[in-house]
Amino acid sequence: MAVSRSIRVIVGLSGGVDSAVAALLLRDAGFDVQGLYMTNWDADDSYCTGAQDYQDARAVAHELGIVLHRVNFAREYRAQVFEYLLREYRAGRTPNPDVLCNRHIKFGLCLRYARRLGGALFATGHYARRLDAADGSGLYQARDAAKDQTYFLHAIARDCLDKVLFPLGELEKAQVRERAGSAGLAVHDKPDSTGICFIGERPFAAFLSRFIESQPGPIENRDGRVLGRHRGLPFYTLGQRAGLAIGGERGCAQEPWYVALKDPARNALIVVQRHEQQILEAISVRTAPLNWLSAARCGAFAAHVRLRHRQALQVASIQVDGDGAAHIEFEHAQRAATPGQFAVIYEQGRCLGGGAIEHVRLTGEARYNPAA
Repeated sequence: MAVSRSIRVIVGLSGGVDSAVAALLLRDAGFDVQGLYMTNWDADDSYCTGAQDYQDARAVAHELGIVLHRVNFAREYRAQVFEYLLREYRAGRTPNPDVLCNRHIKFGLCLRYARRLGGALFATGHYARRLDAADGSGLYQARDAAKDQTYFLHAIARDCLDKVLFPLGELEKAQVRERAGSAGLAVHDKPDSTGICFIGERPFAAFLSRFIESQPGPIENRDGRVLGRHRGLPFYTLGQRAGLAIGGERGCAQEPWYVALKDPARNALIVVQRHEQQILEAISVRTAPLNWLSAARCGAFAAHVRLRHRQALQVASIQVDGDGAAHIEFEHAQRAATPGQFAVIYEQGRCLGGGAIEHVRLTGEARYNPAA
């Protein structure tokens, strides 16, 4: 398409292949492209790859012949994302910091910074699509369903959508790497990052223990029988199997144990065995007030919902109350629905928005009888 070179687009360059190809596509489309590298975590150990990522971003900018800016949002990231993560873990929930990072940092602070650099638009390497809808710009699932990242984008402010571009939304991941290789970009075969946004890939329990004090307590089965000791509720998540250190128990089947519930009032971790896993299945969840990326709805309607990234869309009935919170009933029970994670709503490929899960109703909840 013919694009005026007077339209400046600031691309968030992370040092990875996705953002590099986003910049490549926009440059080749005729935009005035500049890059912006964010430092959001101060490098303090060997697990932080920020230094190498910045060098990779510099190399990409040089190869594309574009200007690269650099900005440090580490203080804001700690205040707006990392402190939230710690609060949620201390409360016994399992947060998703990438969602908050997108809302407050990438599509908050960074978007505003890009505007100060003269950018009419801000682009990223997310796999998502921004399309026109009857009620304005809408966020839609990426063409590559396996890479779709709308789950992580559902909490951004709706008015951001008019100012952002997702150049990879129509591409498969293999096509992105092929484009990078054809253009001679050195990052064409760089592995994808799978760690927490800006914190990186690291032994997370050990990392978390630097900030959250351990409070050991009992590990119990659903009848209240003590099976062992846990190191602290924040270090476990629903459905977890590894790290429980429960051996063979008299009167119990020789099967693995799984985390089923957390009981913060008693600092107890409730576990079940494989044959009891139905207790992990949720029939409904209740969320905090929803963030809408479409016209807000009230009352009852049917839609699809996902409770975690890459989960297949689930048929659900949704009741939005006057305070904006939602009660979501599923057609089929959901395994390991987790307070602190997010329920994200979809309709015909469009991400309508979502909210943090505050309460989960499990199929086996009535059969949990804690010890007195």
